Amino acid sequence: MSGHDNIPFLDLLTPHMALEEELTGVFRQALHTAGFIGGRMVEEFETSFAEFCGAKYAIGVGSGTDALRFALIACGIRQGDVVVTVPNTFIATTEAISQAGAIPEFVDVDEHTSNVSVYMLERFLEKQCVQKDTGGLISLRHGRPVKAIVPVHLYGQMADMDAILHLADKHGVTVIEDACQAHGAEYFSRRHNCWMKAGTVGHAAAFSFYPGKNLGACGEAGAVTTSDAAVAEKTRMLRDHGQATKYFHDLEGYNGRLDAIQAGILRTKLPHLTEWNQKRRGRAAEYNRLLSAVRGLITPHEPSWSRAVYHLYVIRTNDREGLLDHLRTGGIGAGIHYPIPLHLQKAYRSLNFSAGDFPVAERLATEIVSLPMFPELTGSQQQSVVERIHSFLRNGKEDAIEESLLASGESAA
Repeated sequence: MSGHDNIPFLDLLTPHMALEEELTGVFRQALHTAGFIGGRMVEEFETSFAEFCGAKYAIGVGSGTDALRFALIACGIRQGDVVVTVPNTFIATTEAISQAGAIPEFVDVDEHTSNVSVYMLERFLEKQCVQKDTGGLISLRHGRPVKAIVPVHLYGQMADMDAILHLADKHGVTVIEDACQAHGAEYFSRRHNCWMKAGTVGHAAAFSFYPGKNLGACGEAGAVTTSDAAVAEKTRMLRDHGQATKYFHDLEGYNGRLDAIQAGILRTKLPHLTEWNQKRRGRAAEYNRLLSAVRGLITPHEPSWSRAVYHLYVIRTNDREGLLDHLRTGGIGAGIHYPIPLHLQKAYRSLNFSAGDFPVAERLATEIVSLPMFPELTGSQQQSVVERIHSFLRNGKEDAIEESLLASGESAA
């Protein structure tokens, strides 16, 4: 495949070029008003994003990590509390937990969805914790109270929130959604008998607007959504040095504000998000169709109660490294999200986990490949991606090795 035929993993140029005049207009507005921190652009985006999600409040912050940290603290998580999440997520999830003063605890994930396993979550809460006489749970591993669950809506598909909330209600635990990959994803709640968007099902939620997200800024940005007025107010204080009124600090906070230019950029892009998500769903359906006849891999599973937005389209195969190399040498962008589960990362050696503790997450980490996925991806590009996959699975590693040797000028003989 020649250089001009290369298929990128993600295209950030096309959508920004299409909106160039509007986006540069945001910068001009900031220059003409000197409104760089806070102000109208931030407030307008917060109002619009809250309406988009269906939440009462959205509070713009500096990053998705800030969003989750502030949400945890605003929901009452304290030093030494235990917060339960999954090991197959980006480290920002657990960084936020640790930075809030809490201890991350893991449960394994569902084989089909890659999201938290409700069965394993129930086992953890009922087998690895004890009930206090005064109410609430104590982790047997840490001897500390279990205060929150952070389900990660991985790859843009929501976790089974009704089941999670049932367990949380039963044990007096707060649920805070990590929706950093799930802007606009939907879940059919049997509790409420309606479709609900990510960011409105738990007590609060965290979003990232890193440039590569379905809704991305042109820099770092994030938001907390909630329908709890007290959580919203505390989050606003936390992002701005603990002050509700300038120079009057009710608590020690952070410098975690969303700057006005990024807010204006996000406000400009937000009206396009539903269409972009629909296109992603269409691209995912086309991948599913094209890959249905290809043996040797597993495509994403979308339950009937889910409307995923496919921040990533992730397949599974037994020879992940071989396929990944075959795609890349063919000029096709691909990735791994994520290659090492968090409980096996050096950063968390002090938690004393071992290989085999979360076998599903560990196995998935050796099998997953993220294929090109963005709204502007064309059918012909997808056809090329699938043909490349099919050629690898049909012909085996020998063809890939031969092609690699030829590309380097060596003899395959």
